[in-house]
Formats: sequence, C-alpha cells, structure tokens
Amino acid sequence: MSPPSITISDRPSGRINKWDLVSFHELREQVFRRLMYISNLALVRLFTVPMIDVYAPADLFPAGTDGRLGKELTMAVLRAEGVATPGPFHLNNTAAFIHRMDPHAVHTAATDSARTVRVQVITPPAALTREGQKQLVKEITEIIARISGDPTQATRTWVILTEAAEGGWGLSGTAFGRQEFAALAAKAAAARQVSEQLA
Repeated sequence: MSPPSITISDRPSGRINKWDLVSFHELREQVFRRLMYISNLALVRLFTVPMIDVYAPADLFPAGTDGRLGKELTMAVLRAEGVATPGPFHLNNTAAFIHRMDPHAVHTAATDSARTVRVQVITPPAALTREGQKQLVKEITEIIARISGDPTQATRTWVILTEAAEGGWGLSGTAFGRQEFAALAAKAAAARQVSEQLA
C-alpha cells in the first residue's frame, strides 16, 4: 500500500506525497539554519575588533616604528575580516600590542638569541573566512619583513590566528556572543535611522 497523500490548499490541482512534505520541511530547516549562520557572520564582521600581539627581539624593528607597525597590522586584519570602511568603533577598539623583548630571551631549539617573530591575532568567532586567513598571514608576514628591513625575516615570522570562544569576546564588561552582537547591531541600526531622519 502506498503512503497517503494530502492536498495543499493553495495548490488545489496538485497533490503532494506526505513523505515529500517531510523532506520539504527538512530542506526549509536547513535553509533557515544557513541563513541564521550568514546573519550571525555578518553581525560578527560588522563589530569585529581584533586584538594583535607582536613578540619580537627589541632591536628587530627600527626605533620609532611601533606606531606604524601597529597601524599597518590593524588595517591588514580589518581588510581580511571584510571591513572595507572601518568606522570609529573598529578604529578605537582594535589594538596592537608590540612586545619588544630582550634579544637574549628569544630562542629556538637550534639557535640562541633567535631573530624569530611571533604575531598572534585574536578575533571573535567566525570573523575570518579561509580566504581571509590566507590573506592575513601573507600580509602580516610582508609587513613584518618590510618594517624590519630584512626580506629574509619572512622565514622567521610565525603568524598564529586564534578565535575567541562563543561568548568569550569581552568589551566594556560584556562577554559578547551571538545575542550580544545582535543587540549591538540593533542599537547601531537604530542610531543610523535617527541620523538619517535628522539629515
């Protein structure tokens, strides 16, 4: 015996097998989950404020270049995250920490006082796509080599990309997760609407 079928009210001439209807609902759920993922990803990128740490021998970069290094690295990360036009929120909250270490404090298994650089970038969850990761590692390595004045520095530069745990991105005393990012987006949208009305 074949499974019973039902008639859809808005398509009186068409009949759908109930098992097909189940498949349709599963597909709808998959589409809904995908749209929610894309929405959350957009929210994260809208408010992404990465943290950057550079660990290097103190004499690796010329004196007075910390500001330039921090700015170039910051802009590279924001570009990789898809932030085409950084606003005050991005620029005021993205930070680069330049740790100039005693040259004798950096070692590898093969070399004492090694000229090795470690750059760690911490982002909110899902802030970087795979292409963004590739782009960022390439740009950071180029920036380190260029500012150090040594093209071979690229071979001694490690870039570590780290995502904060869901809900583990803290700012102003708030641990930001999807819910908090959504609230932040709603607040920004409301402020933008007021601004447009006043213009």
